[in-house]
Amino acid sequence: MSIFDIVLLFSAGFLSSVVNAIAGGGTFLTFGAMTLVGVPPIMANATSSVTQFPGYVTSALAYRREIREAGREVWILAGLSFAGSLAGALILVSMSNPSFRALVPWLLLGATLIFAAGPYLKPKALPPEHPMSRPGLVAQFVTSIYGGFFGAGMGIMMLAVLGLTKGGDYHKLNALKNVTAVVIAFVAILVFSSGGVVAWLPALIMIPAGALGGHFGVWAARRVSQTAIRAVVVAVGLTLSWYYFAG
Repeated sequence: MSIFDIVLLFSAGFLSSVVNAIAGGGTFLTFGAMTLVGVPPIMANATSSVTQFPGYVTSALAYRREIREAGREVWILAGLSFAGSLAGALILVSMSNPSFRALVPWLLLGATLIFAAGPYLKPKALPPEHPMSRPGLVAQFVTSIYGGFFGAGMGIMMLAVLGLTKGGDYHKLNALKNVTAVVIAFVAILVFSSGGVVAWLPALIMIPAGALGGHFGVWAARRVSQTAIRAVVVAVGLTLSWYYFAG
């Protein structure tokens, strides 16, 4: 691995955490960087889950009060997310790289469009104590399968599901989203590690970079336009989609 590759991976790990703190979408950067240094698609996708995990944990810890207030519903959503992400991760490791690569441009394009539509998928104003509906639980399970399989745009999809089927205060919904993201990423890491599809050298470069980026992202979130960051992430997503379609 060249110095350029190390710098690229470190920068991607740092910027992905900054982007996640401001608007989300950091997976596009880590996946794209690993693609550029020659990591196979399945391994790049699996390694992205590893590098994003610490940020999910710290975000959930920051919302521990809201998580406690959610009560039993947290455990229901966590259980559904565990089962769904396990199914998604197992589907991924059962595929060959050529098969997964054929899906990647469509997955990237779909995730990019969802990310671009994020501002229009804001939670609706349901009563704060409105329980999660059955269709909402089914939608969360399906989203968890996607999260275990690919993951880009997962957070926005989960916030949309929670907002449309449960409603309530944004921070309470974001707390539930962060808990389920931790579960999904943890299950994916276990499956991917046992399946031997994690590129540990890139992961070890990006994880500390992501930790630094997470701290900086909190500062940047107060000063950088979310619209500008969203535009950059959408541009990266469309470029990666074009790259895989053309290839």
